[in-house]
Amino acid sequence: MIEKIAAALWGHFESREELKKFGLLALLFGLIIGTYWTMRPLKDSIFNAMVGGQYLWLAKIVSIFVITPLVIFYSKLVDMFPRHKVFYLLTFLYIITALCFMGAFLQPTIGLANTVTSPTRYLGWAWYAFVESYGSLLVVLFWAFTTDITLPDAAKRGFPLIALFGQLGNIIGPYFLNTKSLGLGTSAPIVGICAIIMFMSCLVMWFFRYTIPKQLLVGYQPVVIDKKKKSSVFLEGLSLLFTHKYLLSIFSIITIYEVIVTIIDYHFMQTAFATFISEADVSAFLAQYGYRVGMVSSLCVLFGINNIQRHLGMKASLMLLPILILIAVVIVRGNPGSLTIALWVMVFSKAVNYALNQPTIKQLYIPTSHDSKYKAQAWIDMFGSRGSKASVQFFNAFRSTLGADFFLTITMIMSFGFVISWILIALFVADTYNKAIQENQIVC
Repeated sequence: MIEKIAAALWGHFESREELKKFGLLALLFGLIIGTYWTMRPLKDSIFNAMVGGQYLWLAKIVSIFVITPLVIFYSKLVDMFPRHKVFYLLTFLYIITALCFMGAFLQPTIGLANTVTSPTRYLGWAWYAFVESYGSLLVVLFWAFTTDITLPDAAKRGFPLIALFGQLGNIIGPYFLNTKSLGLGTSAPIVGICAIIMFMSCLVMWFFRYTIPKQLLVGYQPVVIDKKKKSSVFLEGLSLLFTHKYLLSIFSIITIYEVIVTIIDYHFMQTAFATFISEADVSAFLAQYGYRVGMVSSLCVLFGINNIQRHLGMKASLMLLPILILIAVVIVRGNPGSLTIALWVMVFSKAVNYALNQPTIKQLYIPTSHDSKYKAQAWIDMFGSRGSKASVQFFNAFRSTLGADFFLTITMIMSFGFVISWILIALFVADTYNKAIQENQIVC
């Protein structure tokens, strides 16, 4: 029954074992995303309660300086240990840190019981960077691992299933694990629950490793590690990024999306902070936002949005989102004071990205080398996703000075130019990918 449903939605899986492989990967991704989207509303609500929402733009910039050495550390781990051991190590580090944060948040003086906001409450800054780094490193590691053991045709079948479970995690985490659902006064205990879910993800990885046949763990190119080259370049992933047009183009697609959406997201957050007062209320509202993103994204996958790539190709799949994002910016500009409009624009902008754009972009890494998958991808995510979010905060800082109307007008004008560039880059990337797959070559 499950095989028939999966075949109808995403194509025929070659065997029951292949479906099991992607099912376990989907479960693992669902736990990772469920954890991240449970912590994501807490990231903003706790920071707002401790430091103040007016410093949110600066927090994104600070987080980049924290994540940069972590990416370098991650790159060294990839060279030193097998990929599954890197996953175990990073996850256990995050588990221990999450438990420490929970303990700190429960303290009456430095924790959430203290309602005085101040930029010197460094616990709030550290928490923000912690959640941002989890969203960067664990998600990147998962997709690097997955693309490394997946062939292009199998990715068309399996990646939509992974995306679906990711969005189910997106729904279940924020929906059930929020202050109102659990009847909590603060979000501190939820951080501890997230640590438990992280441990569950390690168990799923262990089960995957010992139950999936080795012939299903072969990717586009067998991984052959030359130990003499391992430590030759300290910033090898960064070097790959800036020396290959293909990787730089993937970086550009991610960057343009994040620049536009981060501006709209900042407007959305400030409108929410002005509407709700307590940390618990802000956290509950942002949790609603989180699971609505998951619901819409899941519906997109279930109704076959990924068939756009299967039937129309990589170009059509990459070009849909920029058009939708431009429409979203125009809608927000026409309704600058509406929290409801901003909420649903953000929901659909994120949902289509998670359901269609991200799985498509991850497939672009299949015809690349081991270092491109593991190292360059981490730098692309940091600079393309986190870095663009940080850099655009300098523009967001002028929102209060310019006023919401003028701020959104400038955003709309800039977005037209960005989207044109986005579409042209998407065409180049799609052509390069298709050529590499047809000729059975590695792009970089």
